[in-house]
Amino acid sequence: MRRKYIGVSFQRTMYACFIGYVVQAVVNNFVPLLFVMFQDSYQIPLSKITLLITVNFIFQLVIDMLSAGFVDRIGYKAAIMIAHICAAVGLVSLTILPEVFSDPFIGILLAVMIYAVGGGLLEVLVSPIMEACPTPNKEKAMSLLHSFYCWGHMGVVLLSTAFFSAFGISNWKILALIWALIPAVNCVLFFTAPIYSLQEEGERGLSVKELLSKGIFWVMVLLMVCAGASEQAVSQWASTFAEQGLKVSKTVGDLAGPMAFAFMMGLSRLFYGKYGDRINLDGFMSGSAVLCVVSYLCISFAPLPVLSLAGCAVCGFSVGILWPGTFSKAAAAIKGGGTAMFAFFALAGDLGCSAGPTLAGFVSSHFGNNLRTGILAAIIFPLLLIVGMVLSRKVKQ
Repeated sequence: MRRKYIGVSFQRTMYACFIGYVVQAVVNNFVPLLFVMFQDSYQIPLSKITLLITVNFIFQLVIDMLSAGFVDRIGYKAAIMIAHICAAVGLVSLTILPEVFSDPFIGILLAVMIYAVGGGLLEVLVSPIMEACPTPNKEKAMSLLHSFYCWGHMGVVLLSTAFFSAFGISNWKILALIWALIPAVNCVLFFTAPIYSLQEEGERGLSVKELLSKGIFWVMVLLMVCAGASEQAVSQWASTFAEQGLKVSKTVGDLAGPMAFAFMMGLSRLFYGKYGDRINLDGFMSGSAVLCVVSYLCISFAPLPVLSLAGCAVCGFSVGILWPGTFSKAAAAIKGGGTAMFAFFALAGDLGCSAGPTLAGFVSSHFGNNLRTGILAAIIFPLLLIVGMVLSRKVKQ
């Protein structure tokens, strides 16, 4: 009877983790759909709109850094519930705070700060909570888990677009409240689900000093930075490729570019999540890294724009396993890494997500807004990723 109860509870924890990544997709991708509306309705200039993205990113980085010190003190359950509460309150605040302040931008900025705290905590917490679950094949479970961010991203764009088409973007506040229900409900689900420990009973997790002294840790940090950079350097520019190459509207460009990228990335993670017990993780990651380099070359040198766009989709598939695969490799190679390890990896991944598109954009601008040249410069990240995969087989400590 006890075994059955544990099985049911364990599934509940997994489902809560899956929804947790959908929540992160909502907080990261819903508000950008409203940027034009914010400009028109509240007369907020583009310079301030850009600041919303920066603040969201900085707050998540700060939470990544701080979480190593406080999550273990308050416990995973309390921390994951705080994450969902912040996400829900932030989304609800979007509908209230702009009307409270004389400058609506201040209200929007405060709402972004609130849900950014939730987004940062989710990035640090969900993966180790899943890793600690007694799953028979942790690599499969981790890959399946991360696919839910992709499906969440697609769902946010598709469902929001459908809502705006049916009811008008002027009713965006209703949709914000609907999206806020997801973290609110999942908070209750996490409250009723057991949270397992990453350490066995009686074991002590590694201190930050011990963690930083391990060579394999720095190899995994390299993989995380390069995984984030390889993904976002293409993802952030996929819509522009679609618009310029296919001569379509921004709406169609978003569907043909970022949506295709997210779908292929989710497909890769779903594939490994289903068949991972039959596939060697190192081999799949190494092959994906090589495919990523090929996709960058296709984007940069393909004679037809539509082939460059196809390269973007292939890139989505190639980077799919890299982020969750690195988590799984690190958890297996660094025993007792605990919260500090996952927090540092979240920080490394976020730094990569910033470095990739920044380098591509800077080089593109330097060469007369030539995106192909910018993407070609960013090929350094998937190349370094291949180096990291080789080192991960050689460096043990």
